[in-house]
Amino acid sequence: MIDASDAARVVDALAKNLAGVAMTKGNFEKLPDTFWGYYARGHDSKGKFGVIVTYSENGEDVDHLLKMYEQWVAKSKSSAK
Repeated sequence: MIDASDAARVVDALAKNLAGVAMTKGNFEKLPDTFWGYYARGHDSKGKFGVIVTYSENGEDVDHLLKMYEQWVAKSKSSAK
């Protein structure tokens, strides 16, 4: 299990990355009106992490994306055994 200091470093890195994205309005100028997503990945000396931020005017889009991710995780875990 990840320890508290490692979790805090991951969240700090994500927050700084997303704040940088949010401060540049140009990052959002050409996004579709109803659905968009942002993916970032990073690493430190102990491991890697990734984050997906998504927005949709239709909540089913987000639910579908999460379901696809959960299926991918389950498939990846079963094939790694």
